[in-house]
Amino acid sequence: MMKFPVGVQTFEQIREDGYVYVDKTDLIYQLVSTGKIYFLSRPRRFGKSLLLSTLKNYFQGKKELFQGLAIEKLEKDWIEYPVFHIDFNTTNFLEPGNLEAKLNGYVSDWEGIYGQNPNWTKIGDRFAYVLAQAHKRYGRRCVVLVDEYDKPILDVLDMDIKTHIQGTEYRLEDWNRSVLKSFYSVFKGADADLQFVLLTGVTKFSQVSVFSGFNQPLDISMDKRYEALCGITQEELENYFAEPIRELAGQEGISEAEMLQRLKDHYDGYHFSTKLTDIYNPYSLLSAFAQQEILDYWFRTGTPTYLLRLLAHSHENLDEMTGRYYDPSEFVDYKADVEKPLPMIYQSGYLTIKGYKPTRGTFLLDFPNKEVKKGFVSLVAAGYWKPEKESVEGWIQDLLDAMEAGEPDTLRDLFTSFLASIPYTARRKEDQKERESYFNYTFYLIFRMVSVYATYIEKEQSQGRSDCIVETSQYVYIFEFKLDGTADEALKQIEDKGYARPYAGDPRKLFKIGASFSSQTGTIGEWKQA
Repeated sequence: MMKFPVGVQTFEQIREDGYVYVDKTDLIYQLVSTGKIYFLSRPRRFGKSLLLSTLKNYFQGKKELFQGLAIEKLEKDWIEYPVFHIDFNTTNFLEPGNLEAKLNGYVSDWEGIYGQNPNWTKIGDRFAYVLAQAHKRYGRRCVVLVDEYDKPILDVLDMDIKTHIQGTEYRLEDWNRSVLKSFYSVFKGADADLQFVLLTGVTKFSQVSVFSGFNQPLDISMDKRYEALCGITQEELENYFAEPIRELAGQEGISEAEMLQRLKDHYDGYHFSTKLTDIYNPYSLLSAFAQQEILDYWFRTGTPTYLLRLLAHSHENLDEMTGRYYDPSEFVDYKADVEKPLPMIYQSGYLTIKGYKPTRGTFLLDFPNKEVKKGFVSLVAAGYWKPEKESVEGWIQDLLDAMEAGEPDTLRDLFTSFLASIPYTARRKEDQKERESYFNYTFYLIFRMVSVYATYIEKEQSQGRSDCIVETSQYVYIFEFKLDGTADEALKQIEDKGYARPYAGDPRKLFKIGASFSSQTGTIGEWKQA
């Protein structure tokens, strides 16, 4: 029986305890053989920590752990280097002083091994001295691996937490940035003592001042050579996981090809370069195999609080961000703020590259897969509406049940009660343009959330665009909503524009639903079906 390393991020434990390991060591060998200082950005739970653990064991010369892997035939020397591994994952940096304590703990431990120079008191200078001494003792240059380099900033991003240093007040976000800047500036002066450096994180560093004075790392986050360095490709999925795919298919009573498609729809869809190699979310995929069930594992592990804070202040609508082409400067560089959350949404993995126009050098951004789309839209909707009585997710499940059962009267009741539960302060709009915007965005979010079924929002047809069409296995729903109009007007539009015509020969039962939305009451005024 296969063992799946869900939550196991230590390379030696995976190899020693017989967990399945997707061999990335050919890429790792290429990485260490062709460059020196690198930076890699990937979303959370995408295997960054495992990558660093693998590199750590490689540079420690532990040849026995790599038996049977690609690198065994590529590496001839297996030289042991002094390795310095810094992991920010395990610390909460909301408390002033935690960052300094974390860095001091690492450097103090290393000083206990390699010695201390009393002339150096700053943390960066102390670390530089340690690197020089380790180089001298080993006769080999040092390896530095930093896991989640940006967490001390992200934890306090947009929090306005204050700290007092020698009588002066600072924002903790600014102070942590300055501490990291001082620490990372070591790498420039220590260049002669360094063999290899890799920093990983969620956010790109190009606009972050912590890297001022730093030897510019090679950013491989969108390098097509290393697109599959973290995550699982389609080929790897089929080569390594044929057995659990077969078991899942048998359990669901479907073919292996159908199960592969389900896994693809739910967990695939990430792209990290112009090559557009399909990358599966490894945490969700392994969790599905371990638990023998397709669920939303990655999203259930929590949404970063820094992203929630940015979204709470954002004036951008989700429908204006998704399905559009962008210049890399709009989402690659670290410029996310309360007015422009797109870079953070992309870098956190909630949007990904879906297309590339080489003539313009622009990238299409959209949701990677069903898991992320459903969870993220629910999250945005909850923040936008702030419903008092019901959870958005629970209401959506009731809505899906009603659609699956072919119960349009239940749909009417669900729409009416949910929309009425949205606080007046959330829906209050002062002018006609704002009311129309709220109306349009409200129904956009609702139907984005039900897109577990085939859902078409403003579907282009020969005579116009229907508001929404939802197709289940047994029913087709054509919705038309009118702001401060009548249900009869909505139904007439469905007929006049021929929205139902493409379904004339469809064996599924068709519901044509016209409804009015009142900007005064904030809920359904009239609801009629044909």
